[in-house]
Amino acid sequence: MIRIFDIVFSFLGILICLPLFIIIYLLIAVESKGGGFYIQKRVGRNNIDFSLYKFRSMRVGSDKKGLITIGGRDPRMTRVGYFIRRFKLDELPQLLNVFVGDMSFVGPRPEVRKYVEMYNEAQLQVLSVRPGITDYASIEYVDENEILGSATDPEKVYIEEIMPHKIRLNMKFIEHKSIKEYFYIIFLTFWHIVK
Repeated sequence: MIRIFDIVFSFLGILICLPLFIIIYLLIAVESKGGGFYIQKRVGRNNIDFSLYKFRSMRVGSDKKGLITIGGRDPRMTRVGYFIRRFKLDELPQLLNVFVGDMSFVGPRPEVRKYVEMYNEAQLQVLSVRPGITDYASIEYVDENEILGSATDPEKVYIEEIMPHKIRLNMKFIEHKSIKEYFYIIFLTFWHIVK
């Protein structure tokens, strides 16, 4: 049933947001060299890699200098990139991931392989469901970039503190997965964006 909602809502979202897609893409392409999309391998359901789509918020090749984004002071980020990240607009192309079935609207945020390799056996349970655009962890860590930006060692803080806590929040959804929970998390996400 959740998959039906994902297909319908993502299709409608793509249609409604198409003009915004074009504007954001052009703004990114005009400001910095390279295309408007950023495609990254992430780990999905059943531990299978897939291509995640985002609007590019950093200069081309920035991911080779590290996978952690360190807030507003990250020199790799473009001006348009900072704006679209702040309002989560960089995530809009993931509507395509939802439509084709790589992702759901609600589920654990998909991680890169480097960090999934650090999961213990219990943490690997987050790979039993489709990853999502939003979940309890996304809401809790809406200011994750700022937290990491103020850390002396951002990667250490992410691996030792943030990542384990996010996985515990992911499990909260997995253990209570239902249509009601699905819509509740979507409502919470919009509420936090509006706030």
